[in-house]
Amino acid sequence: MQLILLSGLSGSGKSVALNALEDAGYFAVDNLPATLISALVESVRGGSEKVAISIDARTGETISALAAIVDEMKAKGVTSHVIFLEANDEALARRFAETRRPHPLAERITTGVADCIAEERRLLADVAELGHRMDTSGVSPNALRGWIKDWLHIDRTRLTLAFQSFGFKHRIPMDADFVFDARFLPNPFYDPKLRPLSGKDEPVKKFMEADLNVAHFIDDIASFILRWLPSFAGDNRAALTIAIGCTGGQHRSVYIVEELALRFGSSQQVLVRHRDYAERITVVPA
Repeated sequence: MQLILLSGLSGSGKSVALNALEDAGYFAVDNLPATLISALVESVRGGSEKVAISIDARTGETISALAAIVDEMKAKGVTSHVIFLEANDEALARRFAETRRPHPLAERITTGVADCIAEERRLLADVAELGHRMDTSGVSPNALRGWIKDWLHIDRTRLTLAFQSFGFKHRIPMDADFVFDARFLPNPFYDPKLRPLSGKDEPVKKFMEADLNVAHFIDDIASFILRWLPSFAGDNRAALTIAIGCTGGQHRSVYIVEELALRFGSSQQVLVRHRDYAERITVVPA
């Protein structure tokens, strides 16, 4: 049996993700108290090989038992993986305002949505560390469905290197384990011919390759990853997200992420995510 435990902040896209898992053939259950996971798994065992369960702060303090439940499932021979969705406070507050729906914690926290979000972050802080984190701030539902679909195609028994480009003017990704700032490098944006292009286009690639500092920067990042990757793998991490940022997330960061993916793609399992250039993750098979 394959068990996916989906958690995250209210408003971060859990319903979209759960629907995507259901479309992919998973038996999907929403808002199940964590203490009932074991009973549900036993009841569907033999009838469904793929189960997805959404668990969030609405289940109360039972969610604190999730780490122990993951260990229990492993002991029973059930392969379980955790996806944790999150978004920044501004994005979450905007989504609640747009849908005009109250926050799930609003009945007991009456001082506003900001305090509800803060309390929910506190309740879910430990859960966020259990699995693969996805920052959905500014991400469309269609893009999130693509992210889930691509995540399903990776080998989740191995550590995944996730290289992500982003623009600092759109904020640092919340799911980044390491952030490297490429804003000191020459910027193709100031060349009118290169401005409408991206770091994937040949003219921009040639522009970046012409500066030795770009190559040195990429070498330094690659050396850092190689040096510490065994330690993260030994810590049973599901994924390691390396975010590369430039001003707008279109040229320099996209180019560097593509280059790093090429370097590591032959030996590691790699995901490529260009957050502010294109709403899509590309899976690079090892």
